[in-house]
Amino acid sequence: MDVPILLLAGTGLARGAIFAAFALALVLIWRAARIANFAQGAMATVSCYVAFHVSALTGNYWIGLAAALVSGAVLGWIVERGVMRFVDRSNPLAAVIVAIGLVMVLTSTLAIAFGADYRPMPAPFPREPIRIGDVAVISPYSLFVLVVVGVLMAALALLFTRTSVGLAMRAAAFAPEVSRLNGVRVDRMRTLGWTLSAAVGGLAALLVIPTELGLNPHASDQLFVYAFTVAIVGGLDSPVGAVVAGLAVGVILTFVTAFAGATFAPIAIVLILLVVLLARPQGLFAAREARVA
Repeated sequence: MDVPILLLAGTGLARGAIFAAFALALVLIWRAARIANFAQGAMATVSCYVAFHVSALTGNYWIGLAAALVSGAVLGWIVERGVMRFVDRSNPLAAVIVAIGLVMVLTSTLAIAFGADYRPMPAPFPREPIRIGDVAVISPYSLFVLVVVGVLMAALALLFTRTSVGLAMRAAAFAPEVSRLNGVRVDRMRTLGWTLSAAVGGLAALLVIPTELGLNPHASDQLFVYAFTVAIVGGLDSPVGAVVAGLAVGVILTFVTAFAGATFAPIAIVLILLVVLLARPQGLFAAREARVA
């Protein structure tokens, strides 16, 4: 069998870029509030429903994409200000239980409002691969995903390393009491972290849905599982780890699916997670000092 290696690699990188973007959303929450947000997938699905209906009403994909970002940010603000702010932070399980409850509320509400059927969501660019001679290289949609995620990562890197707001967010996450003494509004920075995270998660889910069966209330569940694995593998404190691990996992899963079948992809994910947890439980790129802070 003639296996299109370049096409598999390009598809894997695009898939991994989506994993990396969603993992970055989880990292943002962890760094801002020290919470593993198990509701991230359900929140992202809500943003995708907003994008789907806005695109259908306007006939414009780009307006729908903008609506996903805005609705994601608004939902993140609502969840933090209306729910998570009142959770007991002395008990780590409290936030997890509340997040799982939020998943049930959001998915049930979507199912009641829109039904459980899959709704096809068209991609803004063709998914057929570009061919150079007789060699299939990469699809225009995969290129689009790589460009969007690349711009997103560059923007986040600039935010956290070159702006006072980004530095304040990092300080508020790692040393909240010291940050308060230095005039940083820690609660406001935490809210901003939730807002950014929800917007990024919504964007990542919107990018992956055209490559799957379509949109339904559980459309982001598998993406959340893969991205959570990526975040753990890279290190929950490390945006760089999320990016590197996301790209690597995306390529590995694509090749495993192509050569062994789709049923082996979840097994590969579990094996990757087990190996990393046994060899380096804090994640490949996590700094021990950051996790203790």
